[in-house]
Amino acid sequence: MTETSSNREVLSVSQLSRSARQLLEGEFFNIFVEGEISNLVRPASGHWYLTLKDDKAQIRCAMFANRNRLVRFTPKNGTQVVIRGKVSLYEARGDFQLIAEFMEEAGDGALRRAFDKLKAQLDSEGLFSADAKQPVPPMPAHIAVITSPSGAAIRDVLHVLDRRFPAIPVSVIPVQVQGDQSPAQIVEALAFANRCTKPAFDVILLTRGGGSLEDLWSFNTEPVARAIHASRIPVVAAVGHEIDFSIADFVADMRAPTPSAAAEMLSPDQADWQSSLDRTEQRLAQRMQELLRRDTSQLSHLSRRLRHPGQRLTDLHQRLDDLELRLQRALHHGLERRRARLALARSKLKSPRAGISNADSRLNDQLRRLQAAAKETLSNREQRLETARSRLHAYSHESTLARGYAIIKRDDQIIRRHDEVNSGDTVTAWLQDGELTAEVTDTRADHD
Repeated sequence: MTETSSNREVLSVSQLSRSARQLLEGEFFNIFVEGEISNLVRPASGHWYLTLKDDKAQIRCAMFANRNRLVRFTPKNGTQVVIRGKVSLYEARGDFQLIAEFMEEAGDGALRRAFDKLKAQLDSEGLFSADAKQPVPPMPAHIAVITSPSGAAIRDVLHVLDRRFPAIPVSVIPVQVQGDQSPAQIVEALAFANRCTKPAFDVILLTRGGGSLEDLWSFNTEPVARAIHASRIPVVAAVGHEIDFSIADFVADMRAPTPSAAAEMLSPDQADWQSSLDRTEQRLAQRMQELLRRDTSQLSHLSRRLRHPGQRLTDLHQRLDDLELRLQRALHHGLERRRARLALARSKLKSPRAGISNADSRLNDQLRRLQAAAKETLSNREQRLETARSRLHAYSHESTLARGYAIIKRDDQIIRRHDEVNSGDTVTAWLQDGELTAEVTDTRADHD
């Protein structure tokens, strides 16, 4: 039986390739793949092309320049790596390939992925939010240091605190800072510091020296992160070197780049305090001298002005008599002026009819002028609207198409530059009276 054309759909090669690419990119858009690099090529464009393989299979990979410049090591053939990216299809050759977005050497990869996963989870729960941060006291009354008692970190912290402000009490709560037992010990130490009341702590410093990602892993565990978040006492985290970032750093109320820097941040400089105290003492002495001189001068001035109360009372009586006479004269003169003004007003009083008639005439004149001005303004606005309508039509796409131009589209995207399409792409040209479909055979820049 022959299959008729009415019950089958015939795809072009490009349509099939495009559908396969969209299906792959939609299904495998963010995956991690581990394998060995082979056939690594670095052309002048800056892009990387390679094959990722294991003992049973291989896949072509492409990593473009804007992504590979972020890779922190130099990949070579034979290097075992973990790549994050999306599966795609290179339509021009029909090649199945992996578009790489991120690359790291295998080994730390599992730890790094676990780090990123926990970091994203805790961030979504609000453990890193600025609203959850507690203020760290500028002058701690008692510092709890949770760290290894034999490590370099505690020596650095105690040395800096002794140099800057030795009066601050410091208590060390010893824990293992790496190993299987370390996370549980850190959680218990944080709980102990919060329970302790004699003497109570007002800040906790959680610290250790530098190391590999595996060495620092105790500070990247979920129990430690949640114990830091639950602490009622502000926690300062100083884990590793300045370039190291742990989950504890993100959850803590303050992050310090190194143990020594944390001690600097928690303690005031006693030399600065002494200098500030000296300046305050000098200003206080100067202010007291100024107040003493002012009060002495004021006392001398008041002593000279002081008179006997009887003399003051006599002066006030005389002043009262004088004011009474002036008030009587003012009342008499005021009454006379008001009588004169009343007589003048009576003589000038006229009928209001003439004023009303004049006001009515002026009102009618103003009304006629307002109507004429409104009519002229409306006419001017209509002319401006018509001019704007004509200019807008001249810049519309219909006018542009009518002058012989075309708008080129690929799918629903308007093409503005030659490098937005490749040879073999199918495009649609939008003309004045319809559309046409064309295949791109060549693209080049206009250098004229």
